[in-house]
Amino acid sequence: MKLLVMSDTHGDAEVIKRVRESIEYLDAIIHCGDSELAFDHPYLDGVCKVRGNCDVDDRFPEEELFEVEGKKIFVAHGHLLNVKSTIMNLLYRSKELQANVSFFGHSHVLGAELVDNILFVNPGSLLKPRVLAEKSYALVEWVNHKWIVTAYTDKGEVIFTNAYELTE
Repeated sequence: MKLLVMSDTHGDAEVIKRVRESIEYLDAIIHCGDSELAFDHPYLDGVCKVRGNCDVDDRFPEEELFEVEGKKIFVAHGHLLNVKSTIMNLLYRSKELQANVSFFGHSHVLGAELVDNILFVNPGSLLKPRVLAEKSYALVEWVNHKWIVTAYTDKGEVIFTNAYELTE
């Protein structure tokens, strides 16, 4: 399984197009909100997308839950779950939905961690990053019973690659 995850592009449609075109053979493309584009913008076609606090198009759902290869994937922007202060609300919601992985944005801070066997990934921002200087997105793969998260700059340079093994 290979998932492309981006967030907080804030009106920069071209960066969405460039990142989408840079990776082949994806099982899903996820945008965690604040695209500031219309729901039906062509660069968001086929993308699992949610509404961020800066998105005005009310056709975006507040959250999404879908499955790829038997893994439940939860997507929320995070503003309604207070992710800038804590991921506890996101953790509780993910557990409630029995999600295996949870993607979110809002804080513009790139990060990934495994909590209670749920992978949490914030791909950072492709326009206005915080904490790190690099604009970023993430590629998340399920390989040999572990999650592999690789974070990239908007230019396609690797920031980090981390493996997260589930505990029994």
